[in-house]
Amino acid sequence: QVQLVESGGGLVQAGGSLRLSCAASGGTFSLYVMGWFRQFPGLEREFVAAISRSTSSTYYADSVKGRFTISRDNAKNTVALQMNSLKPEDAAVYYCAATWHWRAGPAAQSEYPYWGQGTQVTVSS
Repeated sequence: QVQLVESGGGLVQAGGSLRLSCAASGGTFSLYVMGWFRQFPGLEREFVAAISRSTSSTYYADSVKGRFTISRDNAKNTVALQMNSLKPEDAAVYYCAATWHWRAGPAAQSEYPYWGQGTQVTVSS
């Protein structure tokens, strides 16, 4: 089974950028579809972005569309989330997740059996 480790979180000023990375090991990365989710204190995780196996399809939450970009490198077993024009309301713990295929769609966290440990993103106003 695949193991996921996120990195790249930190503190950034509003309007700034961060690039999150998720490294996968223990499985054939190219067989997984990947997602990014985030969790605010006291709330459920919410969908941020997802990408198909071949990078041909990407999906975004309305709240991040046009600001965030998901990408993957199957040769390096990584998936990235480029976050631009960050807002204080983007501050959360960000998680990457993996599954073999989507049945109910890429935004449902119940679709993903594999999760990383999360990385904190803090945005100062």
